[in-house]
Formats: sequence, structure tokens, C-alpha cells
Amino acid sequence: MIGLISATAAGAAARDRLAAAWPTRTRVYDGSIGAASTESVGDAVRRAFAECDQLVCFLATGAVVRLIAPLLGDKTSDPGVVCVDEGGRFAVSLVGGHGGGANELAREVGELLGAEPVVTTATDAVGVPGLDTLGFPVEGEVAAVTRALLDGEPVALRAELAWPLPPLPVAAEGAYGIRVTDRAVAPGEREVLLRPPSLVVGVGASKGAPAAEILALVEDALRDAGLSPRSVGELATVDAKAEEPGIVEAAGRLGVPVVTYTAEELATVDVPNPSDAPLTAVGTPSVAEAAALVRGGELLVPKRKSTRADGRPAMATCAVVRRVARGRLAVVGLGPGARDLLTPRAKEELRRASVLVGLDQYVDQIRDLLRPGTRILESGLGAEEERARTAVAEARRGQAVALIGSGDAGVYAMASPALAEASDDIDVVGVPGVTAALAAGAILGAPLGHDHVSISLSDLHTPWEVIERRVRAAAEADIVVTFYNPRSRGRDWQLPKALAILAEHREPTTPVGVVRNASRPDESSRVTSLGSLDPAIVDMMTVVTVGNTATREIAGRMVTPRGYRWQEEPK
Repeated sequence: MIGLISATAAGAAARDRLAAAWPTRTRVYDGSIGAASTESVGDAVRRAFAECDQLVCFLATGAVVRLIAPLLGDKTSDPGVVCVDEGGRFAVSLVGGHGGGANELAREVGELLGAEPVVTTATDAVGVPGLDTLGFPVEGEVAAVTRALLDGEPVALRAELAWPLPPLPVAAEGAYGIRVTDRAVAPGEREVLLRPPSLVVGVGASKGAPAAEILALVEDALRDAGLSPRSVGELATVDAKAEEPGIVEAAGRLGVPVVTYTAEELATVDVPNPSDAPLTAVGTPSVAEAAALVRGGELLVPKRKSTRADGRPAMATCAVVRRVARGRLAVVGLGPGARDLLTPRAKEELRRASVLVGLDQYVDQIRDLLRPGTRILESGLGAEEERARTAVAEARRGQAVALIGSGDAGVYAMASPALAEASDDIDVVGVPGVTAALAAGAILGAPLGHDHVSISLSDLHTPWEVIERRVRAAAEADIVVTFYNPRSRGRDWQLPKALAILAEHREPTTPVGVVRNASRPDESSRVTSLGSLDPAIVDMMTVVTVGNTATREIAGRMVTPRGYRWQEEPK
């Protein structure tokens, strides 16, 4: 819960905007300074500090510092505190930037209120991910290794496991180190251990099995195998045991979810130690081993049973598997070129990726957004299939990869070749972008107000006979057409041919929009007609949109009526 505290009318107005936008996330503490207040602002801050995970104080930073100073305990448990000034110009992350989430909260508050987020945490300021913000348990000399990263000293990354990480400015060797491991080892001098959730513990249990017995079994299995409990990602079992109190409680004490599978799914898993007992009880010859292995991996601890001090039969079994890290491929659309048309989600994926793959000129567009340590694999025109193969190969090595393309990566761009190469051994995320057709349409007016189609006139990969058949179908169906790749030095006859096909079904006065470099500094556009368009003004940086029989030019803009019955046909 986020506590909102204000002391003035201006602060209350901004506070109420947040409360209205986040009704389920916030709680208002109506502190005031005047004698008529029911609660002083100091009491409100103190109460919110005790009751909430985060605070947004619409107060001066100095006042908040004095109020919360006696309340501060530890940065891992203190709430994150953000201060917003009286004028609503700045959202300052004051306390708990990482541990309390104040840095991200300041950005959220700033976006909602139109304030500038002020973040002074060193790692955030220079774009280096904090080692305590990677989503993994972390051990060792976090402050010292972080300082080394910030100072540019060589920090060695020793990855015993291939696991997707955000970009870090690391080296092959160094006096400082970051080790990615699930083994039960202590961090060395000047070293940080990152504990990825690489271990799956399969659990079988009789009805009423005590949580203490299950937990002791799991902890003993991990200790005997030299594995860290902090790398356990989940407890896995059969769905019939999804609500078994002992399993649920043991998972809660380990801080991991319970993941379940049907008996039919588990019965298909080849295990070394099947048994008749679970087959009779729940319909599968294995629960612990099968549940741990169902998604693949290396069996580190075969099935073992719990022991009971009183000698009674064991009520629980477990097995431990090290799962294969799944790399992540984000296929990111950069939009038509303008920075403000690059979506926030795309920016986040660019900052998350440790490997970036893309056309060199597209890489140049967003190079400044990349975090230090991002490995860039760029190439020139004509290497699309090679870029797709490279991106998928890097993801299969366990990397977090971003493959970029202009516009929307799924429209005449990199998503198709990449997904044709990818299989289900990696995670794939598509990040939509503003397409050239949409960017050009917004410049021209509303040419895409009704049914429309995009057709590429490049016959490098598609035979002209196929392209011509599609153009003719669109012409006969009276659909607005946007032509991609309309004309190049080596392909100068395709556009006139396509326009001639459309002219068989549309009047010469049909509006045609021509937009070059949509949204870029040298953008140019014009609205002409099907009978007047000079193909010589068109090149590969141009998008050509041809209206249908209902499209009109109104006040210099192309408009294709939506067709609402209440809307009269333009005269």
C-alpha cells in the first residue's frame, strides 16, 4: 500500500489525483499543519511509515527528512519514500530507492503528475542495474562490487549457470567478481553471489503430511547435494496435492510457489524410480521425480523419503532438478523513427537486454538508450536472415536478447524470420511498434478509416505474379492500399504497374498520399491523385497510400469515411 500525505491545498490536489488514479494502491493520510487539523502532518507521516510499503509525501524534502529520521531502521525493510514539491515539478526518490522501490515509484508519480523524477541512486543515475534489483537473492559484498562497477574497475562475471541477466559492465577477469551459482558456497572476498531460481523441487506427500517433515526433507536433500535453498524456484507436485496444507506451508516458508501438473502429464515422464504407491493413490507412477522433471532438466537428487524420529512410515518424498535456463528473445519494433513514437515497453526491453541484434542504422537510433555492458551485434542491409539466426542462437545460450526492427517488427520486419528459426526452447516476447502505414496515415489525415491493406512491391522475396494478384484483388475489392517498398533504383516499373491496376477500378481523382521519412526530421508529405502521381518522386523511404472510391480530400487531408449511417457522405 502507498501512503499519501499532504499538508496544503496544492499538495492535497496532487494527492487526490494519485488517489483517483490508483484507488486500490493508495491510502490517504490527511495530515495538516493548522490548529484545526484532526491529525498533524508529523503524526500522519509516522502512521503511514508504520502501515504502508511506500509513501508519497507532498511536502518539502527537508521536512520529510526530519520526520522520518527517527523511524529509519534498515534499507531492506524501510518503506520507500518519494517527495513531491508544492509546485508539482519534481518527484524525488528520498529513501529506499531500490529496497523500497522509491526510484520506480518516483518515475510512476512523475509520469502521472507531469513531474520530473529525481533519482540519485548511483547505479540508476548511470544506467547500471543494481545488483540487488535483478530479481535474484544476492549475497556477499554488494556495496564493494557495485562501487567497482561504477568506478569502471574490472569486475569478472563467473557464470556457473547460463541465466538471462540484464547488461552489466563486466570483464573476463578482475579483482572483483559476480558469480551466478545455485551451489551452497560462501561468497569470496570482493565477490557477490547471484542465486538464480534454477532448482525445482518435486514433492510427493501423503494426506496430512506435516509441513515440518516436508521442509526438513527438502532442506536435507539440498544440503546433502551441496545446493542453496535460495535457488529453489518452485515446489512441483501433482494437481491432486495442490491444496495439501503441508506442501503449501512448506512452499510458503521457502518463499516459492507451488506448481502442479495433472497425473496424466506426470505419467508420461520417464523417471528412474517409479512406484506403485503413487500410481494407486493419484494415478501416476511418480510424483516427486516426475513433477521435478516434467519441464526437463538435470536430476541432481533422485527421489528420497523423509525420516521420522518415531520410526513411523515416511509421509513425504522429494527430488531436485536443475532446470535449463530459458533464454529470452524480445522482438522489438522501434516505430517509424521519431523518439517520441518509441513505446515505453520498447524502451524497457532495450534496457533489459544484455545482447542487442539489429541493422546498423537502427542500432544508431537507440544506442543512447542501452545500458552499459550491452553487447551489440549489428550488421548491414541484406543480412536479415543472419540477424534472425544470431538472435535466436544467443537466446538459446541463455541470454536476454533484443532483436530490433523499424516500425512494427512483425510487419515486413524481423519477427517473421526470427520466429521461423525459434522453437519452444526459448521465451519469445513481441513488442509492437508504430508502423510506417500508421505513421504516414496520421500525417495524411485519416486515409485508413475503413478497410485497408498493406502490400510490399518488392519482388526480391515474392514473385511479381503473386504481388500483382494481390494488388488486383485489393483493387477489385475497393480497399485502401498502402504500398511498402514502392520504388528503388533497380525496381522502377512496379509502382506504375500497380497504380495502373488500381486505375482500372478507381477514378483518376482518387486521393493518393505520399509520405517520405514519416516522423523523422526530414519528413515530407503531399496529397495528390491517382491520375497525377509522378512515380519519380517515390523511393524506398516513401509510403504510398491510395484511397478507395469513398476516400476524399478535405482541407488538404485524405479522409476515408468510416461509414456510419448518421454521417452524411461528404459533398
